[in-house]
Amino acid sequence: MLMKLCMQKNMKSFSFVSLMPDPKAKLYLCSLLVAASLISCVYFTRNAFLAKDYKVFPGFGINGMQHIAQTDKCKDKCRPLGSEVLPEGIVSRTSNLEMRPLWGPIDEKTKAKHSVNLLALPVGIKQKKIVNQMVEKFLENDFVVMLFHYDGIVDEWNDLDWNGRVIHVSAINQTKWWFARRFLHPDIVSEYDYIFLWDEDLGVENFDPGSYLSIVKEEDLEISQPALDASKSEVHHEITARRRKSRVHRRFYKFKGGGRCYDNSTGPPCVGWVEMMAPVFSRAAWRCAWYMIQNDLIHAWGLDFLLGYCAQGDRTRKVGVVDSEYIVHMGLPTLGGVSVGHKLTDEFPSSSAQAENLSDSDTLATSALNEFDNRSAVRKQSYIEMTIFRKRWSDAVKADQCWVDPYKQTVEQTVH
Repeated sequence: MLMKLCMQKNMKSFSFVSLMPDPKAKLYLCSLLVAASLISCVYFTRNAFLAKDYKVFPGFGINGMQHIAQTDKCKDKCRPLGSEVLPEGIVSRTSNLEMRPLWGPIDEKTKAKHSVNLLALPVGIKQKKIVNQMVEKFLENDFVVMLFHYDGIVDEWNDLDWNGRVIHVSAINQTKWWFARRFLHPDIVSEYDYIFLWDEDLGVENFDPGSYLSIVKEEDLEISQPALDASKSEVHHEITARRRKSRVHRRFYKFKGGGRCYDNSTGPPCVGWVEMMAPVFSRAAWRCAWYMIQNDLIHAWGLDFLLGYCAQGDRTRKVGVVDSEYIVHMGLPTLGGVSVGHKLTDEFPSSSAQAENLSDSDTLATSALNEFDNRSAVRKQSYIEMTIFRKRWSDAVKADQCWVDPYKQTVEQTVH
């Protein structure tokens, strides 16, 4: 067809040239027109073949019209970042910490007891007996348990019956927030309803994980903690102290001295606040909180005053302390506490106020710290990190012109 068009065009050209009186001029013009016609034919023919080749041999792409149609059809699909080049059915969006057998089918009993809650603990070998009590109680309630070994000692836990059933992660002198930031990404733990991110020095003699979760669900708490037995615990903030005739409380009252709390108080530590030694997060709350943990600020001081923003609603209702299921906070120094190889005794120094009130089961791994330690340096670093974190929050609020503070007030600044 293209060649026919070219010949017709050439014939018209010859008809036009035949009107010229000079034979030489006619010959010259004819040659020019023939050359131009041939060039045009070659150009259009080449483009036609290239277009045909593109359709038949798409190379790394697809047909342009087909691509546009697919784009219009699929533009509203939400794909995980990086999975766009994969067929949707092969994309595995979540993970978990369940261990799998190297061969053979999965035990049906194991399938039936699929764990939907997670306990993560930073542990050192010196608190082995306390940790053993905690892990046994949580495993009985079908929790997945993950231990963060901050002292690097892993093999010495092998004699415990449950050792092969828990996840062990080891990194020397790292805090639980360092571990959590790196190993509890929301996509990894998204199959768990609740994440318990606890310290190792907690007595659980009066605590039942199953009953606790029932209360949390009934009370619609997204962020919570068990109350502390004030007679046996190191209590840093009065809101965490147990109220004997209460099931759950969400606020604290203080009418004298500094940092007063009234009925109309709307911010932490009066309301919407838990301490960081035993927080419990819902799946959604943890996804939010994880993003607030800074990679380089491993002590997480200051984070507790902002957790209410992750409460999935009104922090005065969604954050609370459970009184009917309570624990003992022993307040043991761990990271930087003593030099390597220091032998521990089985009780606190006699001058300790806590030692007078602890039962036998509460003193399993307490120690007399008679040697020089680095706790003062650790505490100093915690204050430094808290200052940095607060400045980052303040700078982020000023820089984000689209963010609206749901509480419309300055977060109260107090020290630990």
